[in-house]
Amino acid sequence: MTTTAPAVNARVVALAHHAARALLEDVLAQHGATFHQNVTLRAVVVAGGSVGRDELVGEVTCSLKIDASVVLGVIGELTAAELLEADPADASRLRLTDAGRERYESAAAASAEISARLYAGIPAEDLAAAGRVLTLVTDRANAALAGA
Repeated sequence: MTTTAPAVNARVVALAHHAARALLEDVLAQHGATFHQNVTLRAVVVAGGSVGRDELVGEVTCSLKIDASVVLGVIGELTAAELLEADPADASRLRLTDAGRERYESAAAASAEISARLYAGIPAEDLAAAGRVLTLVTDRANAALAGA
């Protein structure tokens, strides 16, 4: 019996996202982190280890499509856990602590192992095509949200 893969649509993308995220959340829990905390730490890492509080809130809010109050709560959790701290050079900025960098790096390494397993054997050209399509869909959805 031959089965055909479904065309890409919102349901297919959502199922893939939720399945992969469930695996990631299990790994993050083993590292003492939540998904929102990991996304927030990653945003600080990508910014070079220090970022303005407002910029961080905007980045995470935009990435996760969640309310700024949720992101502020996550920043509070990370600060209380001493994974983020006020940047001594500029109190309006937050920076990673050594513990925050370690937490992020260990979770990122475990996440990379999951990704390697999930994407193993998929031809590079298929991954590139999927990346182009999903980026276009994301851009269109973000534009629609901005216009709403």
